[in-house]
Amino acid sequence: MFLVTGATGNVGREVVSALAAAGAPVRALVRRPDAVLPDGVEAAVGDLNSPGGLTDALKGVEGVFLMSGYEDMPGMLARARDAGVRRIVLLSGGSAALADLDNAVSRYMTLSERAVRESGLDWTFLRPRAFSSNALRWLPQLHEGDTVRVQFPDVPVACIDPADIAAVAALALAGGHEGLVHELTGPVAMRPVEQVSVLASVLGRDLRFVGLSNEETRAELEAGMPREYVDAFWNFYVDGTLDEATVYPTVAEVTGRPARTFAQWAEAHAAAFR
Repeated sequence: MFLVTGATGNVGREVVSALAAAGAPVRALVRRPDAVLPDGVEAAVGDLNSPGGLTDALKGVEGVFLMSGYEDMPGMLARARDAGVRRIVLLSGGSAALADLDNAVSRYMTLSERAVRESGLDWTFLRPRAFSSNALRWLPQLHEGDTVRVQFPDVPVACIDPADIAAVAALALAGGHEGLVHELTGPVAMRPVEQVSVLASVLGRDLRFVGLSNEETRAELEAGMPREYVDAFWNFYVDGTLDEATVYPTVAEVTGRPARTFAQWAEAHAAAFR
């Protein structure tokens, strides 16, 4: 049995689907009992911030797909070990390699990896770069018109389809990837203007790209998230501490097929934009 945390999120949902499609027994950790899951997938209601309530969710579980950043990560891992879990596949990120405890994002990635390393369980770390699905943040603008205003317009990113992250995660959960750190990217680095151009082609719309200045970007960020996270992203994309442009061949090496392009992701999710 495999337990998938964050089972209704961008990546967790895909991990559940990948495991179910492979015929593996899957239990999805959800916060609501009415969460929609694929046929044959068990639902376990719980919260990683309250590991004391995960006893039933962990019963009979061999491997856990685990999200980063929860408050009592050591407590959750101890309960998993005591329940007989053997393997953790942790969804981390590229900023974990920075080990910058003064950066809010790098800190929670770094501390999550550290807790898993120290847990005594077998582990695999997945460090994807930005997700192709981040383009969904432009939905409100696309519903209002054809102009897309974009933050950090000059930053190239080798964005990855969450389904590719899930494909690697499913294989890692089955074993054979213990002690490995998988750097995960799409097949090519693209700037936002190129992504918008792809969306225009897929949707058959004449989209207008507008790159925001640093001042405009910071104002938007500060209106929507805590200051420490604004500073973290500023550090990554303005100061340039995080490299998300380098392409890694890991998806192809692990799965035996090429990583999906942004265009393939956009085609598969075109209905969401319409």
